[in-house]
Amino acid sequence: MTDNVDHLVIEHLKALRSELKDLRTAMHGEFKDVKARLGALEAGQASVIQHIGHLGSSIAGQQVAIDRMSERIDRVEHRLELA
Repeated sequence: MTDNVDHLVIEHLKALRSELKDLRTAMHGEFKDVKARLGALEAGQASVIQHIGHLGSSIAGQQVAIDRMSERIDRVEHRLELA
């Protein structure tokens, strides 16, 4: 009787080990997918940050141009005695 119980326990342990191995393999594949998606998100975020930097540079350039135009308008108003 104890041989049957021992055999049954061993069979259950083997089945559990097999299920754990299958689960570990499946999880490994899922982690690879998650890591790949996370890498894509990080690359996208870096691209957005780079675009924001370019926008800041563009805004600064526009502000310089506006300042120059303002100075020119001031000079024109002064010459025409409008100011």
